[in-house]
Amino acid sequence: MKKKPCGPSSDRGGIGMIIAGGGTGGHLFPGIAIAEEFLRRHPENRVLFIGTERGLEKKILGGLGFPLRTLKVEGLKGRGPIRILPSLLKIPGSLIVSFRILRTFKPAVVVGVGGYASGPAVLAARLLGLKTAIAEQNAFPGLTNRILGRFADRIFVTFSASARWFPAGRTRVTGNPIRTAFLTDQMKTGERDPRFTLLIFGGSQGSHAINRIVMDALDSLGDLKDRIRFIHQTGEMDRETVEDGYRKRGFAAEVTPFILDMAAAYRTADLLLCRAGATSIAEITAGGKAAILIPFPFAVNDHQTKNAELLVRAGAAEMIPERELDGRKLAAAIERLYRRPEEIQKMEQASASLGNIRAAAAIVAACLELIEDRQPTECRRGAK
Repeated sequence: MKKKPCGPSSDRGGIGMIIAGGGTGGHLFPGIAIAEEFLRRHPENRVLFIGTERGLEKKILGGLGFPLRTLKVEGLKGRGPIRILPSLLKIPGSLIVSFRILRTFKPAVVVGVGGYASGPAVLAARLLGLKTAIAEQNAFPGLTNRILGRFADRIFVTFSASARWFPAGRTRVTGNPIRTAFLTDQMKTGERDPRFTLLIFGGSQGSHAINRIVMDALDSLGDLKDRIRFIHQTGEMDRETVEDGYRKRGFAAEVTPFILDMAAAYRTADLLLCRAGATSIAEITAGGKAAILIPFPFAVNDHQTKNAELLVRAGAAEMIPERELDGRKLAAAIERLYRRPEEIQKMEQASASLGNIRAAAAIVAACLELIEDRQPTECRRGAK
């Protein structure tokens, strides 16, 4: 009896998945976590990312071995009547390119992870009759995902609060996918510097406000100069200023615009100082790390404060609103935790108890279920 051929990806072996979106780490890194899990299921599975030239994906994916195709597409939200016109005119072209990519790669499923490129790619997939899914990281969904959620076959949300924005029958609360490098066991391996290490980052683009306040805090941390070191992701604009600030004050610091291997930085850190984006929160808790959180005050619906409050209530972190923050207050918090390692240990235990390391597996399993009816048994890769 002649075997039924595998579905859209049979001629290339395995099953193909396209992950569309990115721009910032908050969108891109969950997509990478999904890709890692999908490839882990079967060595012949294939992943292609669709993003933009200006997004973080352009810098990151090549080094990780993931192929990337780009679209010329821009955001629409917050643009005035004059500025929005050029963005609207790019949509037809980005749809045409998306159609070409999909027909060449022949994916079985297309997953949008948020960001400009996810819209045209997921819409094109829908028009071609392919299975589609989206992943929403925040409690308040972005505009693109709110639109795509009207027709996507599956919607994966991090928080139950965001499920109300999407059709109940197609929505699953999975948590935020975590890259395998951030699993708790791996966070506790590797060499540690004997000095107390503080890891500072303000999201993938850095934070000018955090950079400035940390420099002010150094003036009150002079007594710890020989016992503390900093790993500081500044973003492009502030690198030289921050590097000069540490040097003039005599502190040991590794200053970089962007940390490519963030998991390695986590492993060496005794304490984190960062924003409270959904992906950062997921990685902090998956890694069981203690943190001082400074929520971005202009996040939509102040969702970063809500994220931080979840950890504070559990005893996993401390939060300082940016409007209340100054150099002395930050220095006092850092010094207190430095001198009380037992507090950091309690925070780490509480943080680990909140970690969700199964989100990527749940999302991939659901995507495989979506295409299962199109695939004969021998083509279903790791569906169980």
